[in-house]
Amino acid sequence: VYMNNSILQIIDGMTLEQKAAQLTQISYAHVTKAQAEEWARRGVGSFLHVIGDEARQLQKIAVKSGNVPIIFGIDAIHGHCINRKATVYPSQLSMACSWDAALVKQVARETAEEVTTDGVHWVFSPVLCLGRDIRWGRVDETFGEDGYLAGELGAAMVKGYQGDSETSAMSVVACAKHFIGYGEAIGGRDSYDSELTYRKLKDTFFPPFEKAFEAGCASVMTAYGSIDGTPCTVDDRLLKSILREEAGFDGFVVTDWDNITSLVSNKHSFENIDQESVAALNAGNDMMMFTSEFYNAIISAVRSGKVAEEELDKAVEHILTVKLRFGLFENPYKNTDKSVLECAEHLQTSKKIAQEAVVLLKNDGILPLDESLKIAVIGENAADIRAQYGDWTYFTHPVPNYDTAPERPFVTLLEGIQARAQTRYELGCQVLGECCEIEKAVEAANKSDVVVFAFGDNVNISGEWHDLAKCELTENQQKLFDALCKTGKPIISVMIASKPMCIPYVIEKSNAVITNFNGGMFGGEALAQAIFGEINPSGKLPITFPYHTGQQPSHYGMLSGWHGSKYQDLPEKPLFSFGHGLSYTSYEYSDVVFDEKLLRLSLTVTNTGDKCGTEIIQVYFRDKVSTVLTPIKRLIAFERVELKAGESKRIDFVFTTKDFSFVNKAEKRVTEKGEFTIMVGGSSDDERLTMLDFTVDKDYSF
Repeated sequence: VYMNNSILQIIDGMTLEQKAAQLTQISYAHVTKAQAEEWARRGVGSFLHVIGDEARQLQKIAVKSGNVPIIFGIDAIHGHCINRKATVYPSQLSMACSWDAALVKQVARETAEEVTTDGVHWVFSPVLCLGRDIRWGRVDETFGEDGYLAGELGAAMVKGYQGDSETSAMSVVACAKHFIGYGEAIGGRDSYDSELTYRKLKDTFFPPFEKAFEAGCASVMTAYGSIDGTPCTVDDRLLKSILREEAGFDGFVVTDWDNITSLVSNKHSFENIDQESVAALNAGNDMMMFTSEFYNAIISAVRSGKVAEEELDKAVEHILTVKLRFGLFENPYKNTDKSVLECAEHLQTSKKIAQEAVVLLKNDGILPLDESLKIAVIGENAADIRAQYGDWTYFTHPVPNYDTAPERPFVTLLEGIQARAQTRYELGCQVLGECCEIEKAVEAANKSDVVVFAFGDNVNISGEWHDLAKCELTENQQKLFDALCKTGKPIISVMIASKPMCIPYVIEKSNAVITNFNGGMFGGEALAQAIFGEINPSGKLPITFPYHTGQQPSHYGMLSGWHGSKYQDLPEKPLFSFGHGLSYTSYEYSDVVFDEKLLRLSLTVTNTGDKCGTEIIQVYFRDKVSTVLTPIKRLIAFERVELKAGESKRIDFVFTTKDFSFVNKAEKRVTEKGEFTIMVGGSSDDERLTMLDFTVDKDYSF
């Protein structure tokens, strides 16, 4: 019946109660089964965190009741990780170390295939916030600090989720979040105010979302935070003028978790739910996540004349358009083939991206190790799969269950090393907690040739609600590392953590340092493979490592003009720059030429070492003089290049004038005439870049 009617005809046939229900999303984990079934009969628009037979039963009730099919949503931040049988991929930050958009797209495609087996139509991903302050607990969910890289990887993820055919039983609706400036909150405080201007918002934080919309992203989630005191969820300029009118977004908008209630009880922006419900709808939100009180509040508001029913109709139209677009009316139950869960192809993808995500931060020549050496593996994170996974798995959501037994297959760092060399393992200490066995760790180190020190964080001090004031080693781990240093044994430090840490002492005292952040099921194996030379590390950092927590902000795209150019009690440079990553081979850039007329950069890259490897070429530019302050450098292109030992390849990048643009004081994107510098190399460090000047001879407006 629905397929034979237009969307507007469907809306005309809906009662006010059905329309209000369509704008409501219910958390299955927070209602009884009977209450969930009543919501399905009422015509609820969406459930979240309900999967499998329970989801399909609710869908049957909704359809049998003559309602619009339910769209089931789930947090699939790095795989369908709430299902214990699903593939756990590396975190977004870890995946970003690969700079491999094609592989990120494949991860999203496979995630879509897995979530649809549970009747899910919609994933709350990709996260397009920028992680520019590592105090923020949710940096792990981002693609790092750069808008261009986040945009390229985010768009790839959208294409993977939504597939070549959006009506396919194995395609899902992507959701770009959190709109917008969420990660820029003052002091890294989650959900706090962001002191942004709309000009800076459009210049720096909007481009990743724009790329996602160009890729067809069908939904957007608003941010918890606020911009200059105005909550994003009730900012009609953001949600109507910028999102829909300027960007042309034609999907639907959902609030973040219970943000309607939060604006009353937490941010104190409204006196009650009734006021906030009207404001949220009028501002441009279409669906309210986990605020069931919205249902009665908005019905009452329409009947009392506080909001026009036409406003509900617009929101319902946005939702139904997406439901029709993705085939929910034809097939509301999605894919039922469970064979993709734990399938070899998906596991192999998780292994491959974990390998590509390995970043070699330091190496004095000790790596790769010989398998004949006796290895002491020390540290809780070497054997803790929860730390290796990070946030947003069945350990943490929808309800925290840290003590649940982990589901195989997975390989920890310890297991990866044990499979390759004679190994002694000692806990040494917990990341947090009272268990401390440093003497046993020292004894193991003294009986071994080399120490592998596994350090980092865990889900108790990372993720949502877990911001940090200090990003250094925990006290326990610092004591353990000091004791290991005193043994005089060579130390390979392995960081298994959600985000960068401020660890200059660890870097100084270690012979080598390596990471892939939260590497997923096979993150530990990938690290072990790199340590023993089975793979050549090719990952590059998508985020800066500050020298000290107080050095922030220290992202590579800083503005010029700071008197003194540094904190007087800290080095000028960060510990590791954006784009940094070493290899077991070496690369040389030569014959670099830039054609001003064609805006074409050409170069030759050569593997000058004796091992095969993959170099990630990075291209930056700087506008030397601009009418507003612009970054000292900005990424505009990159390419992964595989090279055999001794091999050379000629690489071309072709640009448009828009690639050298910025948003001016009038909030218009422009490229101004004048002098520019284009830079190319293996990291954002000036020492690794070849720089060429060029001229743009007239102004452009876009």
